[in-house]
Formats: sequence, C-alpha cells, structure tokens
Amino acid sequence: MIELHPGSGPLHVVGLAAHPDDLEIACGGTLIRLSGRPGATASFLTMTGTQDREAEARRAASEVWPGADARFARLPDGRLPQHWGAVKDALHAFADACPAPDLVLAPRSDDAHQDHRLIGELVTTVWRDAVVLHYEIPKWDGDLGRTSAYVPLDEETVQRKLEILDACYPSQVHHDWWDHATFEGLMRMRGVECRSRFAEAFALHKAVLGL
Repeated sequence: MIELHPGSGPLHVVGLAAHPDDLEIACGGTLIRLSGRPGATASFLTMTGTQDREAEARRAASEVWPGADARFARLPDGRLPQHWGAVKDALHAFADACPAPDLVLAPRSDDAHQDHRLIGELVTTVWRDAVVLHYEIPKWDGDLGRTSAYVPLDEETVQRKLEILDACYPSQVHHDWWDHATFEGLMRMRGVECRSRFAEAFALHKAVLGL
C-alpha cells in the first residue's frame, strides 16, 4: 500500500506505453508533478516506434521527467497482440532491470486500441505489489469511459504539458486530432469531475486503504 501525497517521500514510478507520445498525452501532467517530488525516480518502457519516433520519445521523457530511464522494446506498431510472448517477455525484462515501483502508469485494459489494451491487460500480471493507474488516451474510436482516480493539475502544469507535446513530437502535429483543444478539453472535463480546473484521470481497479 502506498499513499501518494506531496510530503510522503520519494518513490519510483514506472510508465508503460504502446507508442511514443502515449505517456505524455495521457499523463504528462501527472509525470511533471511527480518528477518534482524529492528523491523520486522514473523508468519508462515504450513498446513500438521507429528510430525517429524513439528519438522524439527520449526527448519528451527528459522534458516531463529529467533523468528518467527511457527504454524501448522496438516491436511492430499495431501488431502487439500478434507478439504476445515478446510483449510479456519485454515487460518482465524491464521489471527485472528497474527498481521495484511504487506506482505504475499503464493504458486501460479496455482501451479500444489493441496495442494499448494488451499492455493494460498484462501490467498487473507483472507488477502485483504496486498501485497501477490505467490512463486514458483520446482517439477516433471514442472509447472514453468512467474513471475512478484523478490528479488535479494547475494551469502552469497544463501549459507545460502542451508545450512538451508540440516541441517533442513534430511528426504528429499534422494529425487532425492533435491540437491544444483536444488535450486541454479532456483535462478540463476531468477537472470538472473532481472539482479542479484541470485534471488527468485514471481507472484504478485495486487498492489497499490504510485506515
């Protein structure tokens, strides 16, 4: 059981992504906030991506969390379920190579994108003793649903997240869904749900409460 409060000390965070930019889109603000905790460390694993996209993700990782350990499995984009064994092996190898996490950030297990969904399904089979927050990613499929955990964000953090997305992922800015209105709009909606101006939201399936 871990209590994630500003004064509760250092922690290690694991961030899992199917594609470069997943982490920053879904929980860039949360990572920025957590990176400011004294002694906090982070390890990121991205499953797919070309050489150019990998370079973008490395830059983004260093911006949202200076000093983060960013690793890449280099599996085929859009085909992760076909490579189930390789994905499972990559997750276990990553877990063995990194400090035991207090918090794991991963895609939702019901995400409409097959690559996201597989990681969301496997994460709790690899990390059984950490809080797992399943993040959401806006997309054409329209799969946004109910969330159960929120990280409130201030205006400065939101703007920093938007700046990092645009600066670090130039290969993606041509997409019709890639704009500040998309990202900021979702954070505003989630903020309404937790009485904050902005927030990032997560699904939390299991937690131990210290009462």
